[in-house]
Amino acid sequence: MSKSIESYMATELVSFAPGDDIIKAMRILLERHLSGAPVLDHDGKLVGLLSQRDCMEIVYHTAYHRDWGGQVGQYMSRKVEHIDVDCSILEAAEKFLHSSFRRFPVLREGQLVGQISRHDIMRALDDQYLRNST
Repeated sequence: MSKSIESYMATELVSFAPGDDIIKAMRILLERHLSGAPVLDHDGKLVGLLSQRDCMEIVYHTAYHRDWGGQVGQYMSRKVEHIDVDCSILEAAEKFLHSSFRRFPVLREGQLVGQISRHDIMRALDDQYLRNST
């Protein structure tokens, strides 16, 4: 029986709120070597994702327009694909195969409970299928 992604997902995540200062958020991503972080409202609901790509927009505006600063909500991606916590490893692998994303937020009843990455799925596939076949 295939385990769900819950057994392999990361649960200790850095997150931001839409009203957080974008410069501070960008520096946290840089200091912690993170490619992105979820953005949660005051109820813990996922409302966006702040990625390195989003942060590049800040640098672009600064370089050309001297428009420095703002809030996370101004720069975050609002369309966020996610995976349900009960998703199987094979279902998650299929989603990754049809997507350019490297990681997905994991939700349980609309609340963020973790994050699953390509690396996590590869580890799970190795544990569940490859190690048992050799």
